[in-house]
Amino acid sequence: MPLRANRVGQERENMNASVKVMNSYDYCHFEVALSAEDVTIEDIDNLRKEAQRLVDKSIKQYRVAKRIASRLPDSYSAGRIQAIRENYPKSDWTPEQAAAVKAYDDAMFAASHYDYQDDWEDDEEA
Repeated sequence: MPLRANRVGQERENMNASVKVMNSYDYCHFEVALSAEDVTIEDIDNLRKEAQRLVDKSIKQYRVAKRIASRLPDSYSAGRIQAIRENYPKSDWTPEQAAAVKAYDDAMFAASHYDYQDDWEDDEEA
């Protein structure tokens, strides 16, 4: 194995390393494990920092998904929308009924199409 000098000038062998970062948030557990070969202590520290950044990103995405889910209609709203659809032809819907059905459909669509993009701006939460 190749040898490298450490900070005090002594030689040592290169190492293999793995790091694991686990965080709990809102009773959910987020875990990232990374590994690398032929690394220095500084490389290991950078690997640990990258794992923490990934966990932090996961928590941020969870917060966004939870906020979206909290905006979903409740069972009362779902029943009301179903009643509108079953009891009135679409051409007879009032503007309020049309808006309620559209809002419900939009919420259901948003909930079923979670976006895992990396560049979210989470402006609504501090």
